[in-house]
Amino acid sequence: MNKLGGLLGSATIRSWMGTLDYKAAFYDQTVDPAFPGCRGQKIYISWHEYMLFPTYLRGHCNIAMLISRHRDAEILSYAAYHLGFDFVRGSTNRGGVAAIRELLRKSRKMHLTITPDGPRGPRRRLTPGSIFLASRLGLPLVAMGFAYDRPWRLNSWDRFAIPRPFSRARCVISPEIYIPAVLDRNGLEHFRRKIEQLMNRLTEEAEAWAESGSRKAGQFILRRRYAGPLSHTASNKPHTCLAAGLARRVGPGVNFQLGQQFNCCPNWGLNNAPGKPGG
Repeated sequence: MNKLGGLLGSATIRSWMGTLDYKAAFYDQTVDPAFPGCRGQKIYISWHEYMLFPTYLRGHCNIAMLISRHRDAEILSYAAYHLGFDFVRGSTNRGGVAAIRELLRKSRKMHLTITPDGPRGPRRRLTPGSIFLASRLGLPLVAMGFAYDRPWRLNSWDRFAIPRPFSRARCVISPEIYIPAVLDRNGLEHFRRKIEQLMNRLTEEAEAWAESGSRKAGQFILRRRYAGPLSHTASNKPHTCLAAGLARRVGPGVNFQLGQQFNCCPNWGLNNAPGKPGG
């Protein structure tokens, strides 16, 4: 029954989500796993309530999804499979040692994606699992803010968003964010708070964009597309961030750090205009 439910669920997602108007604003388009210039594995993170957005658009892009072992996630795992995702069952912060080992193995050949406030919340509060993984694996995080125009909301812990057919869907995507390789508990908490703030900023920007229906400088039309074989050659060059105080090399293997001037994150765009990421 779960397998059948997953098959029907994937078909419903394709037909329902296929009616939306998708646009994206990238601070660096090469982080898109479907973009030909995407190089090296990454860890994509977004809030649980908007998981339908990337699940529909970026299947068959060499991505392994972390899905909880809760019974209500069983159908989701089969739906994700039919939509073109590999998956790992478990949690990075709730006794998920086996899940972490499997993610380590998958990361040698695939991107990873995590909803870091799942599976039970609190809503839009980042758990430290994704920070630990990024630090341990040496892979960059890519934070994603998604939104729909006036979606229906379920009465669930995350207020899960169901978009209205033919409505606007918008996303704002960060550049690669490298986490230092050796972090103590205080370091993990520091980066956890900074990445949580960033994800909420990106989500709020995407929500305002979707609601207003305005045009954002450098916006792209997003389409459902598949990726070719993943290139495993990651760039060793420091990532350049145009926000003052954020672009600096902080140590071996660490190309980008969220600094004290966190309020200038909306200035990351190539046109260097607040709230207007470039293409």
